[in-house]
Amino acid sequence: MEEAIHTRFLWVDWVVLLAYLLLTTWIGHRLRGAQATVKDFFLAGRSLPWPAVSGSIVATEISAITFVGVPGMVFAAGGDFTYLQWGVGSLIARVIVGVWFVKVFYERGIFSPYDYMQQRLGSGARALTTFLFFISSILGQSVRLLVTALILWTVTGLPFEWCIAIIGVFAVLWTLMGGMTTVIWTDVIQFFVFIGGGLLALGVMMARIDGGFGEILQVAGEAGKLRLLDLSTNPDVQFTLWVGLLAMPFQNLAAFGTDQLNAQRMFCCRSAGDASKAIIASSVSLLVTVLMLFVGAGLFVYYLQHPPDAAEAAKFAKETDSVFPVWITTVLPPGLSGLILAGAFAAAISSLDSALAALAQTSLALVHSKRGIDAGNQEMLIRQSRIAVVVWGIALISVAIGLHAVRGQINLLSLAFGMVTYTYGPLLGAFLLALSPVRRDIRGVLVGTVLSILLVLWVRPDLYNILVHFGALTSAEAEAIRPKLNFAWLYPVTCLITLGCGVLLGRKRTNGEPDCED
Repeated sequence: MEEAIHTRFLWVDWVVLLAYLLLTTWIGHRLRGAQATVKDFFLAGRSLPWPAVSGSIVATEISAITFVGVPGMVFAAGGDFTYLQWGVGSLIARVIVGVWFVKVFYERGIFSPYDYMQQRLGSGARALTTFLFFISSILGQSVRLLVTALILWTVTGLPFEWCIAIIGVFAVLWTLMGGMTTVIWTDVIQFFVFIGGGLLALGVMMARIDGGFGEILQVAGEAGKLRLLDLSTNPDVQFTLWVGLLAMPFQNLAAFGTDQLNAQRMFCCRSAGDASKAIIASSVSLLVTVLMLFVGAGLFVYYLQHPPDAAEAAKFAKETDSVFPVWITTVLPPGLSGLILAGAFAAAISSLDSALAALAQTSLALVHSKRGIDAGNQEMLIRQSRIAVVVWGIALISVAIGLHAVRGQINLLSLAFGMVTYTYGPLLGAFLLALSPVRRDIRGVLVGTVLSILLVLWVRPDLYNILVHFGALTSAEAEAIRPKLNFAWLYPVTCLITLGCGVLLGRKRTNGEPDCED
């Protein structure tokens, strides 16, 4: 049945898709600029205009997860618009990062938040927070890789593991090609392609649905798909206003302020003022989310009026996240299917190559922490950077394949947020300790990090899914013993645990003791 779907992706679509990827690659190569030093490779020489950096932040944040996962979430049984409530926390966090965090970063002339934590808390802080970033980046980006592989699987019918490997190899090649300059400018291209693709898809749905946009609003509204507010106080409900106001600011502070994937973009700006503008202006990503929510509602109404055939229904039953890629493949005219899916491919790959660049940079900074990566033989350091990109690419592909085997039926959007729950709280807790006037070393933070990860393992379904996968538990047993708590509440809880342990258990440093440079 899968063959019946992927054979509708015609040779014209393949030509458009390959031409788009080649064109984007060529543009990225042309815009790569100088790469004489690692500062050029990782920070684009701190010379990029803030609108480009802001567009890159949006493209990285949105990527194929929003393009595929949000419509699939709305289309699925019980899906609605309540996910948008999480945007409140996102807006709050971007303003705090833009006004406060960025100023701190630029005053220090550093490459990453982990440089700052080393200066304030000692070299152990850099090692711990860099390790946490490694974990969060590999877990979070492996979900992005899964989303892109899902698209490739839909249009080719290749084994899912092959699709993961193919996308991973493309991401490695793009990263090696031009460093952060290429990454950011190709992100800008994908930003516009994403918006255009979403608008085009919604326009085609409106044209093919009897009654157009009004029918979408009426039918989706009657089905509860347009519900926006949820004031439930049930701690197990995922998308509520209280989660958006109280929990998601912590998630987004960690994402934009302590995750090098996003922070690295701010370091590419010409000044602290430009970096602040870039992060605050990136709030426009919420409008892209709104667009994709309406695409999901449109898909729901479209398939009510045009019921899926047997092959499509089987695909949706197996993977609700596949609904939008299937619709693009089977409904859009030849050529347009290839263009929109090419944009999704390229945007996802550009997000992955951003992660690989950040992973390589932090790896190099950890190895050369005493002298700094802006000193020494630059040619050798760039060569080491490229080796690190390849190593991290292999690790990302391997983790994505393993995650695909054990994730169960969890929506990819929820999985993407859930994977970083293990590390975002401890990262933010350590950073807030570094910002505070309380002078402590890293030992308390280490205790808090261990306690936080154990708590997440207990609450999140990941460990239980692994045990079910290997036959140690049945699905019913796992569901019975797992705590009923929405994972989003773990962001503030683990942050406060880490910060509290850091204050209470860390060795006190005297007020006259200078910042650590060891």
